Parts: sequence; C-alpha cells; structure tokens
Amino acid sequence: MTTPKLRVIIADDERPARSFLAATLRTFPDVDLIGEASNGAEAVKLIERERPDIAFLDLQMPELDGIGVVRLLKKNLTPLIAFVTAYDQYAVRAFELNAVDYLLKPVEASRVRETLDRAIERLEQKELRSETVDRVRAAVEEFETASPQKLERIPVRRRDEIVLVPVNEIASVVAEGELLHIRTIQNERHTISYRLRDLEARMNSNKFVRLGRGTIVNVELIRRIIPLPGGTYTVVLPNNQEFKVSRIQSRIIREQLLRL
Repeated sequence: MTTPKLRVIIADDERPARSFLAATLRTFPDVDLIGEASNGAEAVKLIERERPDIAFLDLQMPELDGIGVVRLLKKNLTPLIAFVTAYDQYAVRAFELNAVDYLLKPVEASRVRETLDRAIERLEQKELRSETVDRVRAAVEEFETASPQKLERIPVRRRDEIVLVPVNEIASVVAEGELLHIRTIQNERHTISYRLRDLEARMNSNKFVRLGRGTIVNVELIRRIIPLPGGTYTVVLPNNQEFKVSRIQSRIIREQLLRL
C-alpha cells in the first residue's frame, strides 16, 4: 500500500528564499509541494483552498506576516505550521516555549527533513495534531506579547479578501466578549477576534488612550469632553461616537488633555 505524500505549501515574499526551499522540498519523495505564495494574503487563500498538511511560513513578510496568517485562519482550517525566520529572539523564544517548529535562514535540508518527520508523526495521531495547532496559536500570542514592535496595520477578514487597516486611521476599538469592533476615521467598521489588552500593548500609547475596561480611542480625534457628576467625563469623536470615561481613566484624561 502506497503511503500518501505529505501535502505542503510555502509562503515567502523573497523569491530566492522561496525557490531554495521549494527545491529542497522537491528532493524528498514523500512530499507533494502543492503551492507557493509570495505574501501573507496569498498564503491564507492557498491554505484554505488546498488544505495542506503543513505550511512553511516566512515570519517577516510585509503587510501580513506569518503570525498574521495564523491569526486569520480558522482553527479547523489551520494546518501544521513551520515558521521560517531570520533570527528573531522573541519569535524563537515563543516557538521553543510552545514546541512549535521553526527553521532559521539560510534553511538547511537536514532541518527541513526533521520538520517533515515530526509533521508525519503528528498527522498519524489526531490528538497530537490538534494539540500542535493549539501550540501554534499559543506561540503566536506569546510572540505578540513579548515583541516590542508596534502595529502599523491590522489585517481583517472580509468575505474572500483581507483588508489591511492602518492603525493611525483607527478612531476607536470597543471590546465585546472575545471580539473587538474597530471604527476608522472614515467611519468604516471592522471586527476581529483579539484580546483588547494585547492589542493595546501593541499600539502607540501616546496616540491611543483607554477610556474604560473595554474601550480605546484615538486621542487626536477627541473633539469634545463633557464633564459628568462625580468627576468623570463623556468624550465625543468627530463621527459622533460617545464614550463614558471610567473614574480612574478620567484622571488620565485630566492630566493629558485638560491642562494647558
């Protein structure tokens, strides 16, 4: 009985690196390279269309990186993941803590083989495969928490496309359970699955301020501040959104905005 080949896709915005990894994978007789992507958005579409066993994702792709790809994939459509990266201390720490496969550039054929062998082992045990996907998502959260890099764009799924929302165009972010509702300066609305505290940690604290437990707004867009009894406030944005400010955050508003 012939053993099915391991169905693999790769995503890397650098053509030489992508070509080298593709050539390496084609040397293994038990691998079927079913697709290549030159950016994160293509990777998401390719994974959801082809349902590979494992995806090799470059970590540092522009616009939508390997971390962003995993964020946008539904859990039941997430294959085994191996991140490919030039050394990044935060990423490697996150991957090692969560036993997630990663390969350092320049990629060596022997390391690719080790990753493929681990993938085969995990695919043979369904519970191990599910556990591995959970670890990938945990590694993503670990990386995002530890990384000092501030967000410039937020990738958002909208039907069959991915919208990149510039952070400097965000007017407000409101949490509702595990969802975050984003409103832009242009009054566009987007919803993502993300924890507010994690998003806040990756936003410019000089530009965004928390108004309460579940709300962040763009300081530069606060147009009116209405005093309320008890020393609290309501703030009003140009798009007519109104938000009540908690007692604790009202002190911050006074310090930051109400002193000459």
